Amino acid sequence: MKKIEAIIRPEKLDDVRKALNKIGYSGLMISEVEGHGKQKGIVQQWRGEKYRIELIPKIKIEMVVKDSEVENIIRVIIESARTGEIGDGKIFISEIADAIRIRTGERGENAI
Repeated sequence: MKKIEAIIRPEKLDDVRKALNKIGYSGLMISEVEGHGKQKGIVQQWRGEKYRIELIPKIKIEMVVKDSEVENIIRVIIESARTGEIGDGKIFISEIADAIRIRTGERGENAI
């Protein structure tokens, strides 16, 4: 089992969710997060004054999936979240040792 964490632009959330639903994957967790990558924030202008926003709002999508589903899910996230501009986000993949469904006590891939 793998955990996929994707940090994406907030305006791309609906596109990513629709694309994941289309391939039959709807189990996910969504959090609003803030941060910055290499660009260290952005400079904006309002009423002639420039100001710097160091922590940019993003959406974090988390899902635990079977090993066989990982590449397909990654491909769908990239295709639906990419704009080609700086700040499109990142995807992180990590190993999951076990999963337990509290209601039934099922373990492993049967629990996800």
